[in-house]
Amino acid sequence: MNWIFRCQGTGSWLLCIYEVQETGEGKKLEIGGKRVVVFESNEYKIIKKAAGDEYGLKEIWATGTILDGNSSGRFFRDYLIGRYENDGYGVLYKVYGIGDDRYDYRYFTGPKRAGATKGKYYQGVPVDQLESETVQRKKPIGGFYDLAGNFGNCRHEGGVEFRSGKKPEALIEMIIRYFSNKGDWVLDSFLGSGSTIATAHKMGRKWIGVELGNHAYTLCKVRMDNVINGDKTGISTDYNWEGGGGYHFYELAPSLLVRNDKLPIYQINPSYTFEMLCEAICKIEGFRYKPQDVFHGHSSEKRFIHITTEFINAEYIKSLSARLAEGQSFLIYGTKIQSDMVLPDNIEVKKIPKDLLEKCDFESEVQ
Repeated sequence: MNWIFRCQGTGSWLLCIYEVQETGEGKKLEIGGKRVVVFESNEYKIIKKAAGDEYGLKEIWATGTILDGNSSGRFFRDYLIGRYENDGYGVLYKVYGIGDDRYDYRYFTGPKRAGATKGKYYQGVPVDQLESETVQRKKPIGGFYDLAGNFGNCRHEGGVEFRSGKKPEALIEMIIRYFSNKGDWVLDSFLGSGSTIATAHKMGRKWIGVELGNHAYTLCKVRMDNVINGDKTGISTDYNWEGGGGYHFYELAPSLLVRNDKLPIYQINPSYTFEMLCEAICKIEGFRYKPQDVFHGHSSEKRFIHITTEFINAEYIKSLSARLAEGQSFLIYGTKIQSDMVLPDNIEVKKIPKDLLEKCDFESEVQ
């Protein structure tokens, strides 16, 4: 049974399942005005027990708001960050005269390897909670997950960093596993570093991700390329991930129609070339953009589209109709159209931008 100590006054939870065993003498120092013993990596063991008790310790990452929020965090921030230059990596600090638990010391660990900066500290159950009559000792609720270690170690997952916003793949995996099946679609409209789509890809889900700005290129795309090439971080080992798959990367184009600066009307975005205009209209109307002869695209073998900025009159339509075979039809989009034309059943004429507004009236909706 794992004991969770809950102080009803503060609502804080302490999962006390760790034990530190000193197997060596260590090196005695004074750091920040406090007595400290520094143990090399072969002079101590940190054991995660199957069952916790009131003598156990809780593992806490010394990062983020913790560095300013309590005495242990501030001590790590002010005196232990950077100590690897003197003490090396993977050491354990036993700092006396700090903390509010039953012990008169607190254990700290520094970074484990070159390039790392984060560490942890191990805290016992606070004395005021041990002595409080409102303290309750209960079993954890079913489905309790301790992801503190995953959050501390996710910095390099996927080969990209995203400070103060990155979520571990283990957390995302748990959510996707509970609420989807293999082959389902997963949507993340605020990708960040791409943790969700990276996890979904490894789990055999289809996915759509959306991100604004440079993150799409420097984080999301880089991460997904790493995943496809066989990224070994995160949940890769659990899912025997060796790489594979692919994705389409799209950029959202600027608005096709914009308001005129001087008149309360819409006009074609000046940044669009004629080819871009044709491709956009084909997309909006459901045609495949494939310029051939006088037509700019087709929706079937018998349905075509033609786009022009020339004046469209009966003679213009007659010349286009001569290119059609029996049973074929076409749609014409233009900016200037003769008003009194009588059209055959197989020909439809629409005006730019008036008829496009019915298809993509997004700017007027915002206003």
